[in-house]
Amino acid sequence: MSPLRIPAFRSYLLLRFCMATGWHMQGLIVGWTVYSLTKDPLMLGMVGLAEAIPAIGAALPMGYVVDRLNKKVSLVVAAIVIALSAVATGLLVQEWSVDRLGVSTSITMILAMVVLNGFARSMYSPSMFSLLSVIAPRDLLARATAMGSTVWQAAMVLGPMVAGLLYGSLGVGSASLLTVAVMMVGLVGLVGIPSAPPVPTSEKKHLRTEVTAGLRFILGNQVVFGALLLDMLAVLFGGAVAILPVFASDVLLVDASGLGILRAAPSVGSVLVMAYLSARTPTRNTGRILLLAITGFGLATLGFALSTVFWLSAACLVLVGGFDAVSVVVRSTILQLYTPDDMRGRVAAANTMFISSSNEIGALESGVAARVMGAVPSVIFGATITLLVVAGVALKAPKLRNLELTTQ
Repeated sequence: MSPLRIPAFRSYLLLRFCMATGWHMQGLIVGWTVYSLTKDPLMLGMVGLAEAIPAIGAALPMGYVVDRLNKKVSLVVAAIVIALSAVATGLLVQEWSVDRLGVSTSITMILAMVVLNGFARSMYSPSMFSLLSVIAPRDLLARATAMGSTVWQAAMVLGPMVAGLLYGSLGVGSASLLTVAVMMVGLVGLVGIPSAPPVPTSEKKHLRTEVTAGLRFILGNQVVFGALLLDMLAVLFGGAVAILPVFASDVLLVDASGLGILRAAPSVGSVLVMAYLSARTPTRNTGRILLLAITGFGLATLGFALSTVFWLSAACLVLVGGFDAVSVVVRSTILQLYTPDDMRGRVAAANTMFISSSNEIGALESGVAARVMGAVPSVIFGATITLLVVAGVALKAPKLRNLELTTQ
């Protein structure tokens, strides 16, 4: 049986696809606007930091809240706040708004909306993670996880590409309007999401112990912790997405449409690989496959850093996305299969801390490194660190290296 035959799962995918498409459209619009106004790669890092502060700081409390609430309620609240922050951001990036408020005030208010979005996503992510195990039976979880990841990556292709083309041809107004419209369509998916009351538990613990339970579970499990640490450090140092506006503008000499193609390129590779993995999730030699995928991620990133030809750079980013897709599917499947039902919100929240550390703090690292070293040397440095991280995890985490999901 395919998970697609479950009506609630189709609603889940609609919500996931539309919200993710809107996020990535908004990410391109904000990144290009901020860099156009400041011409400072460090400000691109500050956008990442603004997302990371709430995502990391609020993750554990939000995970506890999600575990103690009806998960549909927490999802509805989070999704509505995300959509409203998109409306406000869409207004702030308009030329007439910048002219009226001034560059400094506009940048500050845009960053404030990014912070608000980060708080909402710290509730949205664990709610979605927890609901998947309610919607899909355990024997379909691996396929449902891969399909959910595929939809997410498809949104990462469509969102930046459409936003870049609209921004470049029709202006920021059209791009922002479509961003909000897509998110509103996504909210329709909430109707088909089932109610999911908290898992009852009779054991009473101290509040701090309850809140940090997800983090302690991850740190105490070599397989889960190894997979998350590998992904976190690889993307933290090896990611180049945050400074793509610098490469587009100053290295490859293209406009917002070109940036849209570069932003979408990793997700093209991800979608192709995830579409394959949706039918053939890697359950044998899983640990070795994960390590090889991150190695490929580092090598492809190195190729991107060395390229000065637009289409070659885009091809390298396609490979980056393809290798990253393997890591995403394996990591997500491990989390779904290993996490106890009564801790799903808190484990997902702790996972969000790892992911935000790699993505948003990685964006800050990329911006700072690009400011200090220059864009190209900073990405070469990051790719080298990624390859060293893979070697270290392979040596220090034998349970992960020898992981076979068929035995779970």
